[in-house]
Amino acid sequence: MNLSLLWKYFALGFSALLPLVNPIGSAILLVGIVGTVPLSLYRMLARRIAINVIIFFAIIELGGAAVLRFFGISLPIVQISGGLVIASIGWSLLNQQENRPNAEKMQAETAVDDEVTDSLAEKAFYPLTFPLTVGPGCLVVTLTLSAQAAQRTIPDTLTSHAGIFLSAICMGILVYICYANAPRITHSIAPTTAHGILRVIAFILLCIGVQIAWSGVKALLQPYLLQHHF
Repeated sequence: MNLSLLWKYFALGFSALLPLVNPIGSAILLVGIVGTVPLSLYRMLARRIAINVIIFFAIIELGGAAVLRFFGISLPIVQISGGLVIASIGWSLLNQQENRPNAEKMQAETAVDDEVTDSLAEKAFYPLTFPLTVGPGCLVVTLTLSAQAAQRTIPDTLTSHAGIFLSAICMGILVYICYANAPRITHSIAPTTAHGILRVIAFILLCIGVQIAWSGVKALLQPYLLQHHF
């Protein structure tokens, strides 16, 4: 195995995906969405989301381009659709009432309504995994890295893909650590500071969604603009 190639694509994947996933910032958003529930539920959600993240990256890295071709979906359309979803989440977080988690309630192992547990479990993939944790930006980056991983020999190609997949596993581990401790991360910050950080991150999330959607719009309009450019 070419270890230098493995390390190269691991470093490329990890450095490209880390700012997009942003586990700590996403953990604060998770608290804003989930609200006051016991830590056991946060650990349950963290485990499911982390597994979903790894599976998501594995599927996209191995067959994402083929799936898009099968359904006739272009990357700009994915960018526009996903960007709008991300922007809507950011907008809703900006306008929601303050709901700072109570640390004592979270630490207490009290009984939780089964309906609440089921409701959170249903949200584990959408919207908590996609697009909150991994969005269209991660999709585009992963597809790009997968295309670049093709090498002259099959062993080198497999090694390159293994490096990308290894970075996805590390990303899932980081997501689990941050999400499982999301209430503690928020509790370690002063209430007004946590509230302000949540609003700032929500606004950034809104801007990221608009930016991703705009990138898709530009990609769709670019051929038309070039054709009519004088």
